[in-house]
Amino acid sequence: MPALPQMVLLVTLAIGVVGHAAETLPDILVSRQLLAARGLTVGDVVTLAQDAAGAGGRRFRIAGTYEPLPDPIRLTSERLEVRLHLPDLQQLTADAADPSSVEALSSINVALTPGTDAAAFADELEARVPLVSVRASRDDDRRNPFVVLGRFHTAIAVLTVLTSAVFLLALMVLTADERRETVGALRLIGLTRRRVLAQVLLEGALIALAGAIFGVGLAIATEGLFNRVFQWRYDTSLVFVRITPAIAWQALGIALPLGMAASALASWALVRSDTLKLVRR
Repeated sequence: MPALPQMVLLVTLAIGVVGHAAETLPDILVSRQLLAARGLTVGDVVTLAQDAAGAGGRRFRIAGTYEPLPDPIRLTSERLEVRLHLPDLQQLTADAADPSSVEALSSINVALTPGTDAAAFADELEARVPLVSVRASRDDDRRNPFVVLGRFHTAIAVLTVLTSAVFLLALMVLTADERRETVGALRLIGLTRRRVLAQVLLEGALIALAGAIFGVGLAIATEGLFNRVFQWRYDTSLVFVRITPAIAWQALGIALPLGMAASALASWALVRSDTLKLVRR
């Protein structure tokens, strides 16, 4: 059987099981969600129609099932979908009052080879074909929901990092104040301010590294649990959490400078203080 085109029927469908038939019928693919919701099985014969009452419907045989492509925009929508061969779809959606509707198209998706300038292709096509509007599907504009979502995530991430840095600085200030006598003793035995500051920076880097490793490890350990829970909740194969090596290295790259900076800021005044004041003599 030839492969079915990747097309989802977007018209309202009336589906009714009419049992197994011996005649040759066109094949369709039914989404896993629709198969379960209507109690269908592979091999069943169903009727598809644009009208909810089933008027003008055609019969098809279910040749198989498929998992719909995960789409964050349609996360809360039921994926009750059917895929048909293009000629069957055209006959099913044709307007009897307009014979040319079978040959009419409202949109066409064009895949460009890697490295092709999408803007130049759009300009050339619009110049050659009048009354055709060409738009790249990955335009970075306000109408693209993924761009908006990405900016929202970036804002949340920046806010989280800043608040975490302030909290870490407060903890390091408290820790440094409790170690006044220790720093004073180190100065009395001959350690220079630079040596003490280097030790403080090293300690801050180790603490930040340990925290980052713990955070990344916790995220990796709970990644599967989060995905399974939300995939079950929304009945989708969409991956909600994915920890990649790039993300892990990015977390370490942010944590280390922040930890060292917090340690330096918290201990700077302490290191530059008079030694006798530090030991309270």
